[in-house]
Amino acid sequence: MSRTYLGEFEELVLLAVALLQQHPTGAYGVTIADELKQRTQRTTSVTGVHVVLYRLEEKGLVGSELGGATLARGGRRKRLFTLTAAGGQVLREMRQLRMGFWEALPTPFFS
Repeated sequence: MSRTYLGEFEELVLLAVALLQQHPTGAYGVTIADELKQRTQRTTSVTGVHVVLYRLEEKGLVGSELGGATLARGGRRKRLFTLTAAGGQVLREMRQLRMGFWEALPTPFFS
């Protein structure tokens, strides 16, 4: 199987899904965009997040299902995303790859 490569934003969205999927509100477009804004100090549109979520779903890295309708959302249902086993594997590989680079830097690099 070939390695799956992710862009920076795809990786951040995938990490946010992994972080939020166990949260009581779940991982959906708005909570993911909010998490990204809080952690990166960058404003992210919910539409941009959804584009990436659907791309990650096509790659098999996240799965989704519709949650229940609520009055607060005008009866609309939200699509909740979860990390798949393949998504978890890709995150582990990305972490290992990045850590290899960081560990290879000479110690006084940032001095």
